[in-house]
Amino acid sequence: MLDIRLIRDNPDSVKARLAARSPTLASAVDEILDCDRRRRTAETRFQQLQADRKRISKEIGARRGKGEDTAPVEAEVRAMGEEIAQLEDEAKQLDAAQRTLLLNVPNLPHERCPQGTSAENNPVVRTWGEQPAFSFTPQSHITIGEKLGLFSFERAVKTTGSAFACYLGAGARLERVLINFLLDLQTQQHGYTEVLPPFLVRGEALVGTTQLPKFEEQQYRCKDDDLYLVPTAEVPVTNLHREEILAPDALPIRYTAYTPCFRREAGAAGLGTRGLIRTHQFDKVELVKIVTPETSFSELESLTADAEKVLQLLGLHYRVIELCTGDLGFGSAKTYDIEVWAPGQGAYLEVSSCSNFTDYQARRMNLRFKGADGKNQFCHTLNGSGTALPRLYVALLETYQQADGTVRLPGPLRSYFGAEIIA
Repeated sequence: MLDIRLIRDNPDSVKARLAARSPTLASAVDEILDCDRRRRTAETRFQQLQADRKRISKEIGARRGKGEDTAPVEAEVRAMGEEIAQLEDEAKQLDAAQRTLLLNVPNLPHERCPQGTSAENNPVVRTWGEQPAFSFTPQSHITIGEKLGLFSFERAVKTTGSAFACYLGAGARLERVLINFLLDLQTQQHGYTEVLPPFLVRGEALVGTTQLPKFEEQQYRCKDDDLYLVPTAEVPVTNLHREEILAPDALPIRYTAYTPCFRREAGAAGLGTRGLIRTHQFDKVELVKIVTPETSFSELESLTADAEKVLQLLGLHYRVIELCTGDLGFGSAKTYDIEVWAPGQGAYLEVSSCSNFTDYQARRMNLRFKGADGKNQFCHTLNGSGTALPRLYVALLETYQQADGTVRLPGPLRSYFGAEIIA
């Protein structure tokens, strides 16, 4: 969340940067400042009365020692006690209200973030490779998968419901191969430490990474245990160091983790959401960084490059776009989306979103480090998919499909899979 001191000292600047996301956000700043003023007034009055009561209580003892009547003063102290209790309760309520308001205000976009109101304003930063050419009409992954028996949506409906997939045979093996390939790449070549976190988390972990309270309706909650299924490995992995003060030499921290991901919102019906492209449960390998403020934006560039390397090694055409202010995620200050080309869809599919959250998540988690000057500072956190499996899976099947209906795997996957052709 945003630093209340930043809002208090630079309200116009904060309003202007939030307005780049949405003009309606400026009013939230005024609401926060009003709540902050009332909270500080209540706390100041509370502290003043406490000091006065302590002073007067001492005076009562002295007067008693002199045999003076203290009944009027004692009545005054009792009245003070009632007001103190009332002010304490008021200050706590205002503090909670202020925190709620802050939790619902998004992060400030980076100053050089492209201006815009929607995805149509996102500039293309770079492209890699060429769209594959076919001597036949390329099929969608749905057709390919059904013919080769790689997955079944109908059987998933029997056990669970719509917008789920059941991988079968070589299809299940390919999913497992991709997970291993991605983890090996990030740990062996890019220096990330592998983590296998719990797939259930507390609500405060989701608050820390901004899924709560803003996106409560998108979460799968186990109400009896008050736990949530992870929507992404970002949540448990980034929270591993919550409420810690890290040593100066502990940063940067680079983690990678595989988890299944669970999300209620599977999107509207249509071509773009059929098959594996958008489901309620999917696999993902995540990249997480915890770094110093001075290095976070250079770390974002390297994080994005680490995710891009996946597609380069697999020979998949892709492009990188930078999200404009109006399309940024709630907690992000700067984001690159990596979109892979899927020939059967005739479209680019987002396969990774790499973001720098600056100190926005760290404040919510109270995650700090001790700087060179000995003072505690909030860390900067970053994450990105390295990558999301369903759309990578889609792009592989559709890019490497053959005229005879088989799929020829790219070189890096063949030793993992144990074969060159899926037939």
